[in-house]
Amino acid sequence: MKSSRLVSILLLLQTRGRMTAAQLAAALEVSVRTVYRDIDALHAAGVPLYGDAGHAGGYRLIDGYRTRLTGLTTDEAEALFLAGAPGPAAELGLGPVLAAAQLKVRASLPAELRAHSERISARFHLDAPGWYADEDDVPHLPAVATAVWNSRVLHVRYRRWRAPTDVERRLEPYGLVLKAGRWYVIASAGTGDARTYRVDQILQLHVSEEEFEPPAGFDLAAYWRHYQDDFHGRLHSGEAVVRLAPGAADRLPGPALREAARTTARPEPDGWTGAVVPIESVDHAHDEFLRLGADIEVLEPAELRHRIQATVKALGDLYGRA
Repeated sequence: MKSSRLVSILLLLQTRGRMTAAQLAAALEVSVRTVYRDIDALHAAGVPLYGDAGHAGGYRLIDGYRTRLTGLTTDEAEALFLAGAPGPAAELGLGPVLAAAQLKVRASLPAELRAHSERISARFHLDAPGWYADEDDVPHLPAVATAVWNSRVLHVRYRRWRAPTDVERRLEPYGLVLKAGRWYVIASAGTGDARTYRVDQILQLHVSEEEFEPPAGFDLAAYWRHYQDDFHGRLHSGEAVVRLAPGAADRLPGPALREAARTTARPEPDGWTGAVVPIESVDHAHDEFLRLGADIEVLEPAELRHRIQATVKALGDLYGRA
């Protein structure tokens, strides 16, 4: 709608400052010609909007002009309060800030929108960690967040999984990511290449006065998507040939295994199904497949089959003594 678009132009210029017609068109997903018509409509309405020509030109609002319009629709107001995550905000040291911000937004909304936002808060609650995951202890998270925000260098003692486990690192933190209740800081150790560090594995931390400049064009969301794709690509590096009892394919751990079982399924005369499924390692597959009990038989690799045979024999001996 044109009225909503006009409000959006005002809010974009109010929050971002000077913008060209092309930049406004890209942000609003309309043509430049449409932006020109909207600018004319704002001029006609008396909005103090000015355009400068030249390489550094663009449209801007007169200094000090602020609109009291929020431009929020009902759906936008609901989404705003649904996005409020009190748990993560508290971990970052921003719990009171978030509560104060939501209170101010509520106070500025019309009565109808305020009722919608309060209904969202009453009926939806975000609890990110899984049921069986231990809650991480992240005492250094607020300091890391401050360093990210102010582009300050961190000096940390970090615990990693391979030896030597405890290492000293100088980090330039680019951003923070919360994944399944666990915090990660994306940072460079001075080489310019971003890497992923678990915040709960930071043993000691010092925020220095040294500032750094994040790489031009670094996109935190794009980095995280690539990191996840690479992680999942490395996760299942092997395969196992198995036989599955009826219904057991649906109980395999993880969507990748269940999908592989469906696509490689070979029905057998006894009602069981042969399949080839990806595995992370022999150790990991041993633990995961034992959860299915007698509803799965591993044929290959031989090492995995022998490991499970030895475990089953040990269990038989243990319970046979009773």
